[in-house]
Amino acid sequence: MSFDPMEADSGMLFAANTRLVMIGDSITDCGRARPVGEGPGLGNGYVQFVEALLTVDHPELRLRITNMGISGNTVRDLKERWEEDVIALAPDYLSVMIGTNDVWRHFDASLRPETWVGPEDYERIYAELIERTLPLLKGLILMTPFFIEPNRADPMRAMMDRYGGIVKKLAARYSAVLVDTQAAFDRLLEYYHSYHFAYDRVHPNHIGHMVLARAFLEAVEKGHGA
Repeated sequence: MSFDPMEADSGMLFAANTRLVMIGDSITDCGRARPVGEGPGLGNGYVQFVEALLTVDHPELRLRITNMGISGNTVRDLKERWEEDVIALAPDYLSVMIGTNDVWRHFDASLRPETWVGPEDYERIYAELIERTLPLLKGLILMTPFFIEPNRADPMRAMMDRYGGIVKKLAARYSAVLVDTQAAFDRLLEYYHSYHFAYDRVHPNHIGHMVLARAFLEAVEKGHGA
């Protein structure tokens, strides 16, 4: 896949009148409509904010946005539903944010290793999904998982950084646009406690979701790969 700057508007990644599918876990889901989240069914999280910001800042795009997040998903779950929830929707652009549960299960389900997704499996499955889909897309956006915790020595933060590093590597390998969500939160954690953005350091409140949406818009407005 190559990003043609002639298809974008003033440095914006997206071409006008095309479809963006956004897939992930509960952070993407946020109460979106079933079976397909669109229009008023986009949910109350960052996907809704992305639509609002794009509509206000780039009304000429008239972008169709679809939310296909499902709470609790890992990259293994994405693989199971990829054909129906990505390929069948024929997106022009695809945004993926997955990894939170792949990491979290190591901590909240420590006695059930069958629920874990180790870093090797995470990278392998993620890469398989990208390679399967990339030829069908005009553009791919990869969003890192995050943990809203300033102490990088915290075990879950350290593991989340490792998985985020895998996403960065995949974005570089496949010339995808990278949205470094952890860096976006880290900048604000210099001034605010994590509770200002999420009660459990994972599920953002309205401010946290705006952090994600702004980070997304800043990345796609560059209009090029990592």
